[in-house]
Amino acid sequence: MKLSFKEIALDGLKDIEGAVVVPVAGDGSLSGASEAADTLLNGAIRRAIDTSRFHAKHGDTLEYPVPAGTQASRIVIVGMGLEKLTPTTARKLGGRIGSALGRLDESGATVFADALGSPAMIAELSAGIKMRRYAFNKYKTQTEGPTDRGPGNVVVAASDVSGAEKAFINTNALAEGTAFTRDLVSEPANVLYPSSFAERLLDLGELGVEVEVLNEDKLEELGMGSLLAVGLGSERESHVVVMKWLGADDKSAAPFCAVGKGVTFDTGGISIKPAGGMEEMTMDMGGAGVVSGLMKTVAMRKAKANVIGVVGLVENMPDGKATRPGDIVTAMSGKTIEIINTDAEGRLVLADVLYYAQREFKPRATINLATLTGAIIIALGNSRAGFFSNNDALSDQITAAAKEEDEGIWRMPLGKDYDDLIKSSLADIKNTGGRAAGSATAAQFLQRFVDDSPWAHIDIAGVTLSKEAKALYPKGASGWGVATLNRLVRDQFEN
Repeated sequence: MKLSFKEIALDGLKDIEGAVVVPVAGDGSLSGASEAADTLLNGAIRRAIDTSRFHAKHGDTLEYPVPAGTQASRIVIVGMGLEKLTPTTARKLGGRIGSALGRLDESGATVFADALGSPAMIAELSAGIKMRRYAFNKYKTQTEGPTDRGPGNVVVAASDVSGAEKAFINTNALAEGTAFTRDLVSEPANVLYPSSFAERLLDLGELGVEVEVLNEDKLEELGMGSLLAVGLGSERESHVVVMKWLGADDKSAAPFCAVGKGVTFDTGGISIKPAGGMEEMTMDMGGAGVVSGLMKTVAMRKAKANVIGVVGLVENMPDGKATRPGDIVTAMSGKTIEIINTDAEGRLVLADVLYYAQREFKPRATINLATLTGAIIIALGNSRAGFFSNNDALSDQITAAAKEEDEGIWRMPLGKDYDDLIKSSLADIKNTGGRAAGSATAAQFLQRFVDDSPWAHIDIAGVTLSKEAKALYPKGASGWGVATLNRLVRDQFEN
């Protein structure tokens, strides 16, 4: 969608075409645009508040057809609620507006935003509109009804246009980075596979990101036997993609590193998954999607930080050449791994990519993201990601960043007692310890391939896809994690 800012006099409200959106203060008082809209509607807004048909304090929305003689197709009033206005609540208000607008015709919509006060809050509201109106309609030949979201022109009316435009640079970067992640997660596996994924990441070079694609010959040269084992049964070549944003004043300073699991489709391999629900395994590259969205965000807002993104891109298929349960492979670190279950493949990808990232870039901190285990969904459901960390300070920073962005997260335990569950009698380690503590043993496995520098593993299996629409995203790919990692970079790793 296209979003722009414009100064519009209140007495011109009757001349605006398309939908008009007017926020109403949480206490129900009318002033500015809301008062002008109430006059235009002959007091209908005031009556709705007085008769309790509209509760501004609860964030209600109410739509009116406009009187004859006006150009607008409808007026939508949106309660601002009684929560303290923060960047997050302003963004969520934008989400409510984006949802309430439904389908837009060619006239688009105009949102009067001065009730939010500062340009910064108006920028957050604008980003929320974009984030909630996201729709992946690429393969639809026809829309399904008047509630379909999608492209549409939205004008945000503000008295300080230049201030709003300047503030929107950062919030728009987050909206665009999140949309990039959602696009990647939503693509089918016949379109998004390791090579085509890598090609899309090369496009980040236009934003100043240095992108390097490592092919299978290079991965074999590096000794990435663990990652390569996952893709043996696929006709698609495996890749590792390295993305560098060197925005700090000191380009040589130790970076923050984000690592992502990018299994573009996961059948489970020889340990094949049940057929029911397997179509959702196009999302098993969600961790790589979040890392990619982060890199687009930091580049678009020109973050004053050195940020490295590394993603391992593979496809896990059953084939005569596929890895078998019981096979033993050697990881880049030199550790040997007995593969008990080929459906525990994400950790095999991350083992090599984590080791590579830490060896090559000596980061200040490393975070990997992966749709790694169903066990984390059993533990936390779909409202929180689970994370594991070897560093309390980094753990606190992640928790604080997620809280600020209102993305649910919960720290889970690491411990040497979990090591006993992944001991192998034939190799250094086995890739699964069975059903007990499944998320913890997966994290414990990954910890074997990281050094003592601050590291965290975030299991996003439960939050990558949503069965229902939420405040800032429709049903489907959520983009969870881009906002949290962007906040972490901003608060902890910029100059």
